[in-house]
This record gives sequence, structure tokens and C-alpha cells, in this order.
Amino acid sequence: MNPSIGRHLVFWLAVPLTLLALCGALFHYVDTVALKVVNADRVLRAAADDLLPHLSGAAGADPTYVPPQAGVRFAVRDASHRLLAGDANLPTPPASGDGKPAFTTVKLDRHSWRVLTARIDSAQGGPVEIALATELKIDEPASRIGFMSTLLWDFVQLDVTLVLIWVGIRVGLRPVRRLRDEIAQRSPLDLRPIADTLVPSELAPLTATLNRLFVMLRTAVQSQQQFIANTAHQLRTPITGMLAQLDLLVADPAAAPVKHRLATLQEGVRQLAHASNQLLTLARADPAVNLAAKNQRLDLCAMAGETVAKFFDRALQAQIDLGAELAPVEILADPSLIDDLLNNLVDNALKYTPPGGSVTVSAGRIDAQPFVAVQDTGPGIPAEERERVRQRFYRLPNSPGHGSGLGLAIVAQIAGLYAAQLLIESGANEVGTRVCVRFPPHHAE
Repeated sequence: MNPSIGRHLVFWLAVPLTLLALCGALFHYVDTVALKVVNADRVLRAAADDLLPHLSGAAGADPTYVPPQAGVRFAVRDASHRLLAGDANLPTPPASGDGKPAFTTVKLDRHSWRVLTARIDSAQGGPVEIALATELKIDEPASRIGFMSTLLWDFVQLDVTLVLIWVGIRVGLRPVRRLRDEIAQRSPLDLRPIADTLVPSELAPLTATLNRLFVMLRTAVQSQQQFIANTAHQLRTPITGMLAQLDLLVADPAAAPVKHRLATLQEGVRQLAHASNQLLTLARADPAVNLAAKNQRLDLCAMAGETVAKFFDRALQAQIDLGAELAPVEILADPSLIDDLLNNLVDNALKYTPPGGSVTVSAGRIDAQPFVAVQDTGPGIPAEERERVRQRFYRLPNSPGHGSGLGLAIVAQIAGLYAAQLLIESGANEVGTRVCVRFPPHHAE
């Protein structure tokens, strides 16, 4: 799956916003808990510094001493933890062995107290332990609830923010989707420039590039079409002239001794003319050449009738019954390509149908789909070969005549150009072949 711009934007916004939410919750915790602990430690340090001058060794401290800091309680004990002065109910956590004050949070009378303990070597006596405590005005359950609620609210805000960002991205990318839909709705034949009046400035370079590409494609198609037209003219003119001269030469009495050789040459030139026409038709049916083709409304029934009339003399000479079963139907297509399609279908059928056989051209609708079909009473095409005969230059083994194997390849390419379905089936009563081209309903008028 291709990466999504919207997903990328949401992801890269979600990461920093999540970090900001965590930082906000942490700041709330620091503001409500940690700062109070820091302030309590500062008060206890000041009280300890004030208490030290009032210590008197084994006697503890001046009995009249009262810490100047409000709410501070103290206790002085000797090395055996005997109370020398202060509050007997004040717990004395173990002091650190390095002489530095130790801070501890303890529970006393269901309240949290911050306690400073220190071991001091008194000048008047042995070492003493002092403990100073001040109540932390912190409701720990409420603080935890506050921290979690803050975190939860921050993440709710984060979710809402991301949803709003996603909606904003979806709305903001509407011009991109409109451009995508406009291009997707075009057929391969539509090379009109994309109108840039409603295109945002960010997409203007893209549409300009696409329009330049369309111009280049139109120019290339026109050049190729011109080349094909010139090639057709350059090939057909001399070949037609050569056939005309051969016809005159064969009719000349002086050419009687070599008449059979001239007939062979005449047949070869006819095959050359037919093959060159088929190659040019195949080139004209190339989708790359037809990108800029302009389709028009065609009477498929009338065109099929004209094709039957065109091949009537040939069918009569070959003793083949050529008929038609036509119903009114119209399609949107290039007239020359549909004419080539019909010509190749009928030519193939006549070529492989033995004398006394029949070829039937039909046109009309099947399930609202326009169709044209040619059915013959020839040898038929085996089921396993029906895909291969669509390939260029492929002929069935032991096929009669000197065909080039391009007839059905041309039909298949023209059908593919219009998204039509090419069906190769057995004829009536499993005799011969029926080739049917069914056009999509949207090609009907």
C-alpha cells in the first residue's frame, strides 16, 4: 500500500503532542508534590542550622529552645537513642553514616511528615542524633488522583486534537482528490489540458507538468499518425500500380509463354498488398496512436451491411453463401477502425470457408450490449487454440492459403481499444466458427 500523506502528518504530529501531554502531567505533579517537598527540605535545613548552637552534648539542648520556623518539631537523642530533648513522639529514622543530613517522608498521626535526621559530634559530649520534622501539606491520594486525571485529560485533549487535525487534513486534501478524480474519470483518449483555475498553488506545478506531458503526447501521436498516413500512401500507390501493370501484362498475348509465372507474381503482389494493409491497420489500432482519436456515432448495422456488399462478389466467385442478420444499433467509435474490424472478420471467414459453405454477418444487441458477429461453416478453431489465434502472425497448423496470421490479431487489438469483449466460439451445431465482438454498454448511443 502506498504511504498516505494524511497518516504521515498525523503520526508526526501525534508523537510531539504525546510528549507534550506527558510533560504537562509531569509538570502538574512537580507543581503539586515535588515543590512542596523541596520547600519542606529547605525549611528543615534552616531549622537544623538554627538548632546546632543550642545543643549541649549529653544534656541534649536548651529546654527552652523553640524552633523559629512554624510547624517544625524536633528531637535530640544520644547514641543509644535515648531522648535528650524535644518531642518523644517524633520518629527518628536512621541517620546517614557520612555525617550528611538524610531526608525521609514518614507517616505520623495519619499525616505525611518530612523528616531530617543527622548525627552530630557535640563539643561538650559524645555524638547526638537530631531529627526535625515538618508536615507536608500533601494529600497523597488526591495528588495521585490529580496526576492521573490530569494525564487522562491531556490524552483526551490529544485525541480530540488529532481527530480535528485528521479532519482538517481530509478537508485540506480535497483539491488533491478532485484532481485525482478528474484524471481517473478521463478515458485514455482524452488529452485535454487540466484546468488550473481551481487548483491550489501547491498543486499548480503538478498540473503544469501534466499539461506539458499531454502536449508532448498529442505531438507524438500526431507525428505517428502522420507517419502511418505517409507510409500507407507510399506503399499503396506503387503496389496498386504494380498490380495494374501486371493485370495488363497478363492480358497481353505476347506474355502467353510466361503467363503462369506472371500469375504467380500477381498473387504474390496481391498478398503483399494485403499484408501491408493489415500491418498499417494494426499500427493504426495501436492504443498509443489512438490516444487523440475522436470517436463519433456510428450505425453499426449499416456498416456491417456495407461490408457484406463489399465482399459479395468474392463470396460469389468462391461459391459461398454470404448473408446478414442485422438489427439497428449504434456505437461510439472511429469509423475507419470499425471498418477494418469488419473487413478482417469477413475476410477471415471467407478465406477458411470451403465452397458450398456459408458466412453470416450479424449485428444488434445482447443484454443491452452492442455486438457484431461473423459465423462461418469452415473447419473451426479448436478450443485450445482460441487464445493463440489472437496473437500476431500465428496461424493454425495445416491452415489453407497463405495468410499472414494478422486478421484476428487486428480484431483483438481494435476490440481492446474500446474495452470490447472478443469471443471465439463454435458455430451453430458445432460447425465452423463464430467470432463475436461485444461492446460495453457505455459505447452505445
